[in-house]
Amino acid sequence: MEPSYVMTGLTAATMVQDADGYGLQRDAAIVVADDKIDWVGPASELPSRYAGLDRQHHGGRLVTPALIDCHTHIVHGGNRAREFEMRLNGASYEEVARAGGGIISTVTATRGATEDELLQAALPRIDALIAQGVGVVEIKSGYGLDHDTELKMLRAARALGRLRPIRVVTSFLGAHAVPSGMDADVYIDTICLPTLEAAHAEGLVDAVDGFCEGIAFDTAQIARVFDKARALGLPVKLHAEQLSHIGGTALAAKYAALSADHVEYATAADAAALAAAGTVAVVLPGAFYTIHETQAPPLQAFRDHGVPMAVGTDWNPGSSPLGSILLAMNMACTLFRMTPAEALAGTTRNAARALGLTDCGVIKAGMRADLAVWNVSDPAELSYGIGINPLNTRIFGGVA
Repeated sequence: MEPSYVMTGLTAATMVQDADGYGLQRDAAIVVADDKIDWVGPASELPSRYAGLDRQHHGGRLVTPALIDCHTHIVHGGNRAREFEMRLNGASYEEVARAGGGIISTVTATRGATEDELLQAALPRIDALIAQGVGVVEIKSGYGLDHDTELKMLRAARALGRLRPIRVVTSFLGAHAVPSGMDADVYIDTICLPTLEAAHAEGLVDAVDGFCEGIAFDTAQIARVFDKARALGLPVKLHAEQLSHIGGTALAAKYAALSADHVEYATAADAAALAAAGTVAVVLPGAFYTIHETQAPPLQAFRDHGVPMAVGTDWNPGSSPLGSILLAMNMACTLFRMTPAEALAGTTRNAARALGLTDCGVIKAGMRADLAVWNVSDPAELSYGIGINPLNTRIFGGVA
């Protein structure tokens, strides 16, 4: 058990929903008891029962919930710098994929790596996120596309959460791409679904994801994966409408998915469906930027229908080699016209919702004491800076 203490001298962006978007409390105090927040409010109203606790004064700094990166692929082998060159020379994301590059090239490198090699390669990536105030990270499989490698990736992801002070949420992304020379339906039946069952039996899966796109799987194929997830009692999420509109967002809504991610080609009707389902729209500006996409997600439709919006890095070796959640926030604002308050909500309370988490993402009594103290006074500064990391202290489960 960690000792209890009081944090003072803070401007708290509690991220509890209110009119200003930040839930700001000036001259705030936060009481941490073991790994939980016990009290938060104006310092002048601190209850007398906390008078004997140690105090930590933070000099007027901003405190937010620890950030959450709700969409990553940071466990993988190799890199795709050569494909970066190809795209700069005019090749599209689809052309790279159909030429044997893209996801398949990472599959080859990941299959050739040992579990420990995958773990060691991912540690610097997880450390980079921790250094930017991240307390929760989602990590997907999907670069194995066979039974053994998918399990190897998920075991490495779980190990990251044991080796570092960060919470790892795993997603099984067996339906990420069709292996070379294999029929998509045969792959779903003979590899993807049995591997999902094995991963679930081993306790390696928190959610089930898929890539619903013309170069990957159609809605009927993804529905079969989601049916298996439902039978196993697992929530689902989906890469949907990234490159075209083939019905993935509507499918995600039909299955009450935790999130629909990318969603550049989603429509107002899709936004209405997501709102009705309670599904989060996760925008991923790193991929939009890297593959030179021109159609931005329909943020105004999401606003109009009350769809919660989250922001992630989509850190992966091909379409989004973006290792900065703060830069993702800036890009969501500059490329998609998200407001700074929406971007911070997108990496705190809405990101938690996109992962099905209810004990983090806001600063209030009873939540985990996962906090980030910043060398800024205005929360908009977190989205304003480009290549700037103003983190002062990250607190994870009450421990700095």
